[in-house]
Amino acid sequence: MTDTQAIRQAIEARGQRLTDISDQIWEYAETRFQEQRSAELLCLALEDEGFAVKRGVGGLETAFIGTFGSGKPVIALLGEYDALSGLSQQAGTAVQQPVESGGNGHGCGHNLLGTGALGAAFALKQLMQEQGLSGTVRYYGCPAEEGGSGKTFMARAGLFDDVDSAVTWHPFDYHSVMSVYTLANYQYYYKFKGRSAHAAAAPHLGRSALDAVELMNMGVNYLREHIVQEARIHYAITDTGGRSPNVVQSQAEVLYLIRAPHVSQAAEIVERVHDVARGAALMTGTEVEIVFDKACSEIVPSRTLEQVMLEQFSQFPVPEHTDDEIALAQAVRDTLTEQEKQVSWQLPASQRNLAIANEVLPYQHGQMLYGSTDVSDVSWITPTVQCTTACFANSTAAHSWQWVTLGKTPIAHKGMLYASQIMAATALELVKRPELLEDARRELDERLQGRAYECPIPADVQPALVR
Repeated sequence: MTDTQAIRQAIEARGQRLTDISDQIWEYAETRFQEQRSAELLCLALEDEGFAVKRGVGGLETAFIGTFGSGKPVIALLGEYDALSGLSQQAGTAVQQPVESGGNGHGCGHNLLGTGALGAAFALKQLMQEQGLSGTVRYYGCPAEEGGSGKTFMARAGLFDDVDSAVTWHPFDYHSVMSVYTLANYQYYYKFKGRSAHAAAAPHLGRSALDAVELMNMGVNYLREHIVQEARIHYAITDTGGRSPNVVQSQAEVLYLIRAPHVSQAAEIVERVHDVARGAALMTGTEVEIVFDKACSEIVPSRTLEQVMLEQFSQFPVPEHTDDEIALAQAVRDTLTEQEKQVSWQLPASQRNLAIANEVLPYQHGQMLYGSTDVSDVSWITPTVQCTTACFANSTAAHSWQWVTLGKTPIAHKGMLYASQIMAATALELVKRPELLEDARRELDERLQGRAYECPIPADVQPALVR
């Protein structure tokens, strides 16, 4: 039996169990640093497969590491399981309909991500046992990728320092080796404190914190023209100070997410945003407290490992879908505008009108992805590779109800198990051919050009729930 056949059998034998785990995490829909049930479900599954599990690693209650084997090489499979707030949605329907109004939902497919990596870890462990291969398989349970940078906290704690390679994936609407550059980011709360007063009888006695927030937002809007064009600045007003217009608001808060191609660029922009906040406070006679929330670096791609993963894609057929699955995907896709249907730049023209992608995209190294991920911090420490598989309808977007509704369907399950196969095969190749790990480490050192990893999260900052 070939390795490809053995991996397929190992994944298929666990297919129903993995599907059940993914669906249960979809049901839990727990947000950043609150993923207790999801984490425990994965921990128990690891223990059932013979992994030794250490919970609460890196000072994070919902982070864990499952380990099997010993010695070198150490191969890490990275899993996530956090959901997004406000994206509650019924499963398997082409109609936007929340399960719970204002509730959470897996709008980025992390129920699939964590479980797919789990399946890869199980298959890798099984084949290493059967073939008498030495080495260590680790599954990293990584919380709070969405808005919490859990892996960055874990990197700060040194949890990846002895890893020889990290392998992971992300559910998308296409099949590919995920060869991208991403944006580094910083996230801060700006908490303004003023003085309340009767807005009609004594407005001169008030100092409006809400005015300060609005002036800050206006100032940052003027700043946008004078930063590198690839940078992104987003904000959400998290506290308007109250609901009465006849009161000068004594408190208000805004949350900013600041991104740039390099962590040093993001840090420079952060200082300018801080100055805008201080200026808004000065103009309004208020005070501002600047609270660090989280950060992550930009990714360092590994062409060496990407070539290894690309070879594995050629060994496994893409999933086939039933007429009912295609019909559901098409119905969900039909909820998009024509402009939205054409926005998926990854797909060639021949694929753009399909309901579900059915081919592996041609390999293109180092495209720019205008998003961020805490996988980036791992990639500074150890050579890291990712793939994507089609788990959603063609051209649907992350962080949308369309992804939530399909995340608990056979479309998503098939894409997840396909990713498990690709990751397991990639990891097995690295175990069997240690020279690939040496080449990948040499490439990483060359890319970093002597720069050592510096965690963008200060040592005294602790992870926090959404404030």
